[in-house]
Amino acid sequence: MTEIYRTVSTGRRRDDVSPTKCRERRRRRIEMRRQAAVYGEPSSSSSSSKNREETIYSGFVPLRKHARMATTAAEMSGLPADVGGVFPSPTSSHKKPEAIVWKGEEADDEPMYGVVSVMGRSRKMEDMVTVRPSLCKPEINQQNPVHFFAVYDGHGGSQVSTLCSTTMHTLVKEELEQQPGCKFEGAGNDVVEEKWRGVMRRSFERMDVLAMGTCMCMTSASLCNCDPREAAISGSTAVAAVLTKEHIVLANTGDSRAVLCRNGMAIPLSSDHKPDRPDERARIEAAGGRVLVVDGARVEGILATSRAIGDRYLKPMVAWEPEIAFMRRESGDECLILASDGLWDVLSSQLACDIARFCLRGDTPSGLDLNETAQEDDSEGQGSGQNPSRSVLAATLLTRLALGRQSNDNISVIVIDLKNSSP
Repeated sequence: MTEIYRTVSTGRRRDDVSPTKCRERRRRRIEMRRQAAVYGEPSSSSSSSKNREETIYSGFVPLRKHARMATTAAEMSGLPADVGGVFPSPTSSHKKPEAIVWKGEEADDEPMYGVVSVMGRSRKMEDMVTVRPSLCKPEINQQNPVHFFAVYDGHGGSQVSTLCSTTMHTLVKEELEQQPGCKFEGAGNDVVEEKWRGVMRRSFERMDVLAMGTCMCMTSASLCNCDPREAAISGSTAVAAVLTKEHIVLANTGDSRAVLCRNGMAIPLSSDHKPDRPDERARIEAAGGRVLVVDGARVEGILATSRAIGDRYLKPMVAWEPEIAFMRRESGDECLILASDGLWDVLSSQLACDIARFCLRGDTPSGLDLNETAQEDDSEGQGSGQNPSRSVLAATLLTRLALGRQSNDNISVIVIDLKNSSP
């Protein structure tokens, strides 16, 4: 009788409330909350022998509380502290938490952002994300700080996406610092734009060269003893945004996507590189390749994206060249969303913007509890209990909605609050 009542009241089939299904859902919820984060600077490397995903997402310092302090516990009721980015050490569960460094007290010009990256229903984690506030202070930006954000969606393994996440921002920084010491204060906008486009293009080109020459064991393909074919099967999409006080510079290769929310409207800053896109199909065929329909359009019936970093065995049909957008910021800019196709496969750009705006405006109802369906979860290691930022809440809601819409891929989302980093 209890089983019948639960089935009717929840609207689920009887087999969906079985102990096995419940455990699976509980495991996914715990995983998502523990991997959601606002990224800070990497902390010292851990000596624990965790698996790849746990190691990657535990290498960050605790959440730095954002400057916007108006958000109260009632507004964020029920959201656990670990969604906000606190990763307590397994050996410190009985220790007093260390003092939190509040974000905004040291660098008020840094944008507020939220990051969530989860495995979802995929069998392995191949998504990677990189966040580097105040990457450098180049001459091209009049020695003001620039901020770097990127999402990498790997395929054929996580080797290339991992390499991108640890290297791409370094290449961008090197390219920016190598710019000649010209005075850009009086330079025209076209000159500045051309400089930025060159920086991003050269960075992506260098990244592709590194990926092509790196084996799965993360050493040079020419020096390792691995099967040479192993270095050719991995690749990754890349969508990278560089944010300044005046401009947004966006470079994209692949089918991850960046969307700007301006005055409530979703403005795509990138266009998905799909093999059946007319111009991409023409380019592939001109390079001697084919677009075959095998569970969707694919390059040579294999890869579902027409551009990527790596994928040596599909060169030159799969190109590395990014499409670059250079946009001047306006007062109506509200937020910037970068995400892998695990989100965009099930959510439209406009819906994602509407959800992010809803969270960033502080309209979240007090009854909203992202943990209400997992109150029975183990509450050990919940961190210091501070409220997550609204950017984190936006990224979390987008991720949960994608999971609820049966996204079968890894899901990585970055939400950048532009209202609090406006010119």
